[in-house]
Parts: sequence; structure tokens; C-alpha cells
Amino acid sequence: MENVQQYKLEREPQETLAMDPKKFILWLFLVTIIMLFASQSSAYLVRRAEGNWLEFEMPQIFWYSTVVLIMSSVAMQWAYFSAKKDQFQQLKIAISITFVLGLIFLYMQFQGWKELVAMNVYFVGNPSGSFFYVFTGLHGFHIITGLIVLVFALFSAFKLNVHSKSLRRIQISATYWHFLDILWLYLFVFLLTFN
Repeated sequence: MENVQQYKLEREPQETLAMDPKKFILWLFLVTIIMLFASQSSAYLVRRAEGNWLEFEMPQIFWYSTVVLIMSSVAMQWAYFSAKKDQFQQLKIAISITFVLGLIFLYMQFQGWKELVAMNVYFVGNPSGSFFYVFTGLHGFHIITGLIVLVFALFSAFKLNVHSKSLRRIQISATYWHFLDILWLYLFVFLLTFN
């Protein structure tokens, strides 16, 4: 009998650490984005070392768009804090500001591309220009996906589904948006340093 009880105790499953499946998927997605940009950064450095590299100055508008994206992260953090305090009106305003600043960032990036064309830096013709367009274009695509996530968070906020006892949507939105901000800061410094 004692052996049976000891066997049952040994066979009981060990407690496992649980993670929210949606947050887990988000973190997997973030890791894939990191791997994508790490591989592109590595390819950039290898190709730059081979020569035939056009040196050009980054248009000033990319500096301004960086400030806009940082401001959007501040607004996103405000949204998160508002949700934690059940300040529903501030939550809606903060998410809306984040969304609008995200759109402004995309517009400024597009204007930056137009300035590059005016400087005779094209997508084809020289690898430095190509890499610049690929980096900024890929990041812009992810900003668009971030804006879609923000729309869902905003709808949830209007339905009062985001509050102090239900923070998952706003946590996922904030994590993704802050990640995109950090990613842009990395790309911005990388392109300034190695252009």
C-alpha cells in the first residue's frame, strides 16, 4: 500500500509555468522580427564591406519622424496607465493619439523616400539605397500592423472591454508598439552609423 501511494506521488504531474497564449504568440512574433532585422543588418555590413557603396546623408525628416514615434510611445504608455486606473476617456484619447502619431510617422517616412529620390538615391542602382529602402519599408509594414492592433485596442476601449481587470489587449498593444519604437531607434542609429 505504501509503495502504491509513493508511486502515485511520483507520477503526479509537476506544476508548469503557464503563459497567456496570445502573449506567447506575440513574443514569438517579436523574436521573428528581431531575427529578420538581424539578418538584414548582417547582410548590410557584409555588402558594405565589398565596396560600390554610395554614401549619402539621411534626410532630416527621418530625425523628425523618430521624435514623432517616440511621442507615440509616450502616448501608448499613457493609454496603458489609464487602463490600469479605469480612466476610460483618457484611455480612448491616448490610443487615438498613438494611432494618429503612427500615421504621421508613416507619412513622414514616405516624404523621406521622396527626398531620397530627389537626392538620386533609388531602390535600385546602388546597394546602400536598396538597403535603406528595405529597412525603412519593412519597418513601415510593421508599423501598419501595429496600427491594426491599435484599432482593435481602440474598439475594445470603446466597448469598455479594456480596464484594470482586463489589461491583456492593452498590454499586447503597448508591448508591440514599444517594440516597434525600439526597433526604429536601432535602425535609425544603425543607418546613421554605417551609412
